[in-house]
Amino acid sequence: MKAVVYEGPRQVSVKDVPDARIERPTDVLVRITSANICGSDLHMYEGRTDFETGRWFGHENLGQVVEVGAGVDKVQVGDWVVLPFNISCGHCKNCERQLTNYCLTAQPEPKMAGAAYGFADMGPWAGGQAELLRVPWGDFNCLRLGEDAEERQTDYVMLADIFPTGYHATEMAGVQPGDQTVIYGAGPVGLMAALSATIRGASKVMVVDRHADRLRLAESIGAIAIDDSKVDPVQAVLEETMGLGADNGCECVGYQAHEPDGREQANLTMNRLVASVRFTGKIGNVGVFVPQDPGGNDELAKQGKLAFDYGMFWFKGQHIGSGQAPVKKYNRQLRDLIAGGKAEPSFIVSHELPLDRAPEAYEHFDKRDDGWTKVVLHPAGVGA
Repeated sequence: MKAVVYEGPRQVSVKDVPDARIERPTDVLVRITSANICGSDLHMYEGRTDFETGRWFGHENLGQVVEVGAGVDKVQVGDWVVLPFNISCGHCKNCERQLTNYCLTAQPEPKMAGAAYGFADMGPWAGGQAELLRVPWGDFNCLRLGEDAEERQTDYVMLADIFPTGYHATEMAGVQPGDQTVIYGAGPVGLMAALSATIRGASKVMVVDRHADRLRLAESIGAIAIDDSKVDPVQAVLEETMGLGADNGCECVGYQAHEPDGREQANLTMNRLVASVRFTGKIGNVGVFVPQDPGGNDELAKQGKLAFDYGMFWFKGQHIGSGQAPVKKYNRQLRDLIAGGKAEPSFIVSHELPLDRAPEAYEHFDKRDDGWTKVVLHPAGVGA
């Protein structure tokens, strides 16, 4: 089968790799028809992780079941399914508490928790930017889709990661009807957080970024765009909230946050959120931060540490929730919102491309070139 293979920093190729296959009775084999390129893929693509050369990416995957193991009871050949990026067993202590993002079984390193397809430090699992994908614990990990799955792939594939991740940010931030919510980052996850805040009934959603194409998308769903290359975003939020600050906020950027001039500053968005959110407000942090970053621009960043405004955070009595999203906690209800016409997360999709154009797509998406807001790859050529 063909897959998008990591060759080194900013180098990927599409080449033949060993076919995915059923290896255990509980496995499901899926023919991948849609696989997103995620902002998290870019950390690995840029060489900012220890992702090994020769492995292939892809943790936002959707497709059709072509084979099931003898121990699979629910999922059937022919089903259209979307796969949570979290690989989880369903029966460990964390999975039983709905913390499938920290599965203890799928992660082989005993001091770690959590696993994912084609992801650094999250187990040996192959990615889905390929023609086939082996799904372990298939009955648990496959979310079956309805009759409209094939024609609405660009909506449903967002259930693999970014829609539940954006929703998780608003859950940790405690967004309630009538709230004023600020979101730092208008990339795909930030835009999904904005959509989720709207679904949850926020009265005002403010999105901070500096890319005009992404800010336009935020405005298209009723959010207020704040361009931090033109204004002080903290002051802009205060002006929108009578000087009090937002009720809550979401961090959707992560450790590669940078100033408009391109200077990287890992603590930028977290400290701005402390300043932007009111006393006793909550912050949901789903942007990726890492225990170590050898490519960081200062000694603290290299050690995965931040110069955090903890004094002001404590003084304001704020709370922070952080970490990867437990996709299965949310994906069924979000699927039903899509099916019912209440959510259309595909509004962020800018490009649908065949798998062999992945190198070009990675290059443009990594450079944040204008108009490249979300790329969906179609290994089977469907919709490309």
